[in-house]
Amino acid sequence: MPLHIQETLSQPENLTVHPSKNASLCYFKQLRLIQKSSVTIKEKDIELLCVVLSGIVTIHVDKQVFESVGTRKDIWSGKADSVYAGTNSTITITASSEHAEVAISGAVCKDNYQAFRITPDEVHMVDVGSNETHSHRRIFHILGQNAAGRAGNLLVSELYADPGCWSGYPPHKHDTERPPQETDFEEVYHYRFNPSTGFGAQFCYNDSNQSSVVKTQHGDTFIVEKGYHPTVTSPGHQSYIFTILAGRHQRSLIQFFEPKHTHLMSAIPGIQAMRDKFK
Repeated sequence: MPLHIQETLSQPENLTVHPSKNASLCYFKQLRLIQKSSVTIKEKDIELLCVVLSGIVTIHVDKQVFESVGTRKDIWSGKADSVYAGTNSTITITASSEHAEVAISGAVCKDNYQAFRITPDEVHMVDVGSNETHSHRRIFHILGQNAAGRAGNLLVSELYADPGCWSGYPPHKHDTERPPQETDFEEVYHYRFNPSTGFGAQFCYNDSNQSSVVKTQHGDTFIVEKGYHPTVTSPGHQSYIFTILAGRHQRSLIQFFEPKHTHLMSAIPGIQAMRDKFK
């Protein structure tokens, strides 16, 4: 069953999902900064990625300085600009613009990796589904194949689903380590909607028919540990999901699609391309 962490975006507090509190592998922290304000973060044995959702920031990772990170006014305005901060580093983020929002994503990691920047040009997009099958979404891989050999088992992407469309569909899971059929990954979803009055649903169920369905709203965050977990957004509302995946044993994600829905694999365009991009 997914763990639901709800945040009201008007509140000044930051939202943090931490392995020691909410999850076994994933880390997620939201930062909202005003100009010249700073936040310092240091986590033990967690690799971290700083994704600028809006505004412009300067990011210090130990002695390295990454200036003017951020190229969009909001998440609906282009690809992300990001800095992978490695493991066990001291990170200081300072807002250069009037307002800035940064998503800090991470995964438990014992190995040490060096920091590097991921510019918007290095973000790879996969177009999946169609409006005819009510499954159209675009997945922007921020930390994916572009970080092979330079990062641990952390994968981070932004997903944009068209109004009235499903994502995570056909239903799949990744909670058991049994390659080449499936690999074990924990996942965090953070939702936004356009317009922000939008809503959707997060499904989670297993082969024993244990299931839950939760209404998703602007600012909601879910931890998906086990089970099939498709999502849907209501007509008239585009959905955005900030997605964090952490592999328990390896970096290559292999999704297992629910057998009763395998006939949809060829009916929905782009499924194989989506699968290949996560490996």
